[in-house]
Amino acid sequence: MNTTSSKEIYNSRMLNTSVEKVYQAFADPLQLKDWWGPEGFTNTIHEFDLQPGGKWILTMHGPEKGNYENASVFTKVEPQRLVAWTRNSQPLFDMEVGFEKISDTQTKISFRMMFNTEEECNKIRPFAAPKNEENFDRLERLLEKGDH
Repeated sequence: MNTTSSKEIYNSRMLNTSVEKVYQAFADPLQLKDWWGPEGFTNTIHEFDLQPGGKWILTMHGPEKGNYENASVFTKVEPQRLVAWTRNSQPLFDMEVGFEKISDTQTKISFRMMFNTEEECNKIRPFAAPKNEENFDRLERLLEKGDH
């Protein structure tokens, strides 16, 4: 899952946590709402049906102002390996979250955002890559707390 094209944005992070716990942090909406999105954002998850064809509908609340409606449909769910979805709200792209077990206590998580055109990708690229890293930072902090 490492090759990228000019129509993709790819980020990954090594986490010192089991793949089971990393996957659960995504698959459980009660945990997901606490780390999804850039720093300072909060989430209201309206629907989260983690299966192919299932909907994921959430509102991301910005730290200063603004609510960002997100609607997606899951296209692939392979527990502890891969979750993929297609966004039905702007910006439009397909997303893959990969979960790779490195050892019992290490997992590589990856985000791959795939756009229809290079132009669409380049509009998002300048801020998506650093915001994805903030997303990983938030996940790491949640996992370090270990109270889930």
